[in-house]
Amino acid sequence: MRRVGYLFAFLASAAVLGLTANFAKLFLPHINRDFTIFALIPPSATIFAFLWIMQFSQPIVEVTLHFFISILWLAMGAWSADVIGYIQCYPLQGQLPTTKGSISERSYCYEMKAVEALSWTLFVTFAFFFIVLVTLTSRAVAFGRYYAWREHVSQLGWFGELPGYPTEAIYPRAPMYGGYGQPYPMMGGYHVQQMPGHSIMVQPGVNGGQPIVTQVPV
Repeated sequence: MRRVGYLFAFLASAAVLGLTANFAKLFLPHINRDFTIFALIPPSATIFAFLWIMQFSQPIVEVTLHFFISILWLAMGAWSADVIGYIQCYPLQGQLPTTKGSISERSYCYEMKAVEALSWTLFVTFAFFFIVLVTLTSRAVAFGRYYAWREHVSQLGWFGELPGYPTEAIYPRAPMYGGYGQPYPMMGGYHVQQMPGHSIMVQPGVNGGQPIVTQVPV
């Protein structure tokens, strides 16, 4: 689900970058200069952020990037709405001057409408990414994964799923001993070996720690 969401955001950002690069070719350096320059920043920053996330796939990195990228797209959507406003594109018939000649006002209007729509969509998308990632990581911490913010993001479970089991490198396992003096692991893909004539009593761990397992004679 994360990859699908990121792929959608990447393609939408690439589309905006293509449209704004065309504006830069038509209008810079003298026509509509401020907006045209700023319009190149959000899609470029988004694509760069994806390259960064590929190297550092940690919740603390991703939520930070999501926050700043969503602010950029919010500004982009608001500025685009201010530029194009509520203009209806289909009645336009004139020509808009550019540094290389002219462009149809209707074509420019449609392209600006597309930039505005994609900007608002990407703002909502990254705000959604931010909320979901904060929620899932906070839930993992509550389940005892105290280093979840700096673990690989793939360790987070989705809603209705438990987070991935802690690794020994980050959460050393204290072995529990049964009646025969043999340790038995408590986490991962292991199970407790029940001794003959005993029942197993499991109690929650302290402060989200490992559960306490006791062999009780019957």
